Amino acid sequence: MPSPSARRVLDPASPDVDAYRWLTDLIVPRPIAWVSTLSADGIGNLAPHSFFTVACAQPPIVQFTSVGDKDTLRNVRATGEFVVNLVSRPLLEAANASSASYPRDVDEADELEIATEPSERVAPPRVVASPASIECVLHSTLGLGDSTVVLGRVVRITVREDVLVDDRPAIALLEPLSRLGGSQWGLPPEPVQVRRPR
Repeated sequence: MPSPSARRVLDPASPDVDAYRWLTDLIVPRPIAWVSTLSADGIGNLAPHSFFTVACAQPPIVQFTSVGDKDTLRNVRATGEFVVNLVSRPLLEAANASSASYPRDVDEADELEIATEPSERVAPPRVVASPASIECVLHSTLGLGDSTVVLGRVVRITVREDVLVDDRPAIALLEPLSRLGGSQWGLPPEPVQVRRPR
């Protein structure tokens, strides 16, 4: 074991500490929910959110966090529906471009020429090129300081057949991207298999 080195001690309550920057630099990689929604007026929105994970196994529920009151959050509250699209390596530039601050009446998918198609069970469309999409209806939201956790009950999962091996999604074919610190993105990981202890 190497000997301990000097450590930086940070107080997140200090005005001199940017806790958000430190947390997003350290909690990596973070999977990306590329969330498609519709406003109450039917205007589309497509935006990446990197605070995203599974929240419950049964019933299946996923969650993402909106930092601030963004269009995605307003749309989900208004309609009760959203779709999480997986961001694969070929979609890096499009997903990054969709993170820009567009006016509320602009559909990022239309503006950036990102092809969408109808979902199976919910009104917001899914991204055609995404290898997998998770359709959700709003379960609940939880306000935490400047952020809101959005919990969605999964009602449909759509996976492209060409990313399946032995009836399971293959990481090498999904090519999922992640967010790292600052402006860095993580490329598809190299998996390693380790059996869980009984």
